[in-house]
Amino acid sequence: MEVMSSSLFIKKHTGKVNCIITPPSSKSESNRVLIIDALTGGKCNLQNLSNARDTQTMIRLLKSNDYLLNVIDAGTTMRFLTAFCAVSGREAEMTGTERMCERPIKLLVDALRELGCSIEYKNKEGYPPLAIKKFDKNNIKNNHLKIRGDVSSQYITALLLVAPTLPKGMVLELEGKVGSKPYIEMTLALMKIFGVIAKADWNKNTIEIAPQNYLPATYSVESDWSGASYWFSIVALAHESRIEIQGYKSDSLQGDRVIVDIAEKFGVKSTFTDKGLILEKTKTVQAFEWDFTHCPDLAQTVAVVCAAKGVECTMTGLESLRIKETDRIKALQNELQKFGADLVEVEPNHKFVVKPMPIENRNSISGQSIATYKDHRMAMAFAPLALLGDVIIEGPEEVAKSYPDYWEDLKKAGFNL
Repeated sequence: MEVMSSSLFIKKHTGKVNCIITPPSSKSESNRVLIIDALTGGKCNLQNLSNARDTQTMIRLLKSNDYLLNVIDAGTTMRFLTAFCAVSGREAEMTGTERMCERPIKLLVDALRELGCSIEYKNKEGYPPLAIKKFDKNNIKNNHLKIRGDVSSQYITALLLVAPTLPKGMVLELEGKVGSKPYIEMTLALMKIFGVIAKADWNKNTIEIAPQNYLPATYSVESDWSGASYWFSIVALAHESRIEIQGYKSDSLQGDRVIVDIAEKFGVKSTFTDKGLILEKTKTVQAFEWDFTHCPDLAQTVAVVCAAKGVECTMTGLESLRIKETDRIKALQNELQKFGADLVEVEPNHKFVVKPMPIENRNSISGQSIATYKDHRMAMAFAPLALLGDVIIEGPEEVAKSYPDYWEDLKKAGFNL
């Protein structure tokens, strides 16, 4: 078991939840528009930026003139800033936490080197820390790049965001299966809002961006759908529940909006309003299958709630979970087993099945300790189990990465922390 700096005891909830919550703004949107704003020279009017640590780290480093840029544990910040610094000619050393320096970045660095950027690994080949050297955009070697589409959409977004600033633009060819496609489409939609038009051919998996200027604009960031997912889980597990979550749009750019459809399977009905949406209990299915290729950040929430609700969920598209803040597949398996549940691999690296808790275990949760592996989503996905019994969350401070007010919001919903 990991050693964490603190733990949080959550007493069993009464089971009745009725509240109004405004989850944090999307850090995915925030981090993208912050890079776009930097490429306009800081001329945009950005509203409702996320207070998540990842976004606050991005803001701090974009303002910094330091050579050493420490992203802490922010994957998007590491990848977006690497491309931003490399293409804008800024010399910098990119580093982060021990785990951040274990997360691969080779595909992005290889692509940037194809452009002509000079980037060196300071330690292990293929991983941060990185030393980024000066780059002259007029000496581009090749603006037609190929990159695998199945590893991380963040590599692809990092390249797309800087593409219009290149003298010849960029043609990006995505090889193989394309994962997290909605995140790529979000990037292109946000670029369009700021005046940059891309030509995406999804039959050939190519994206062409001509040289263009970003145009300063006003943009208000939507609430985060990943953060919303935990409230769907709470409604599903409560005996009586009605929660209004605010700041959401039915025509959202975020791929994780699909939680609305997934949650119908485990017993949550959603109704959109002019402020967001209302969540209420409905019937639960016995089993269903879902492909998480385009919404991997929802996998932990769904696995835990299905395990607790007695729903056998077959999950595919989990490949990228191995290289997140922790190996999320292994972490889920370890912690679900404490409740008699499991995430069983039935096809190597392709298909997993949630084996639910036995009925008697769902009624006997009594102070089990959840290791979070320095992963914010592990903490938030397992906390709703307090609706079934006392739980202990190790490393509760990790939620600051994406949802700093999570524990305070749980108190508003009647949780006793």
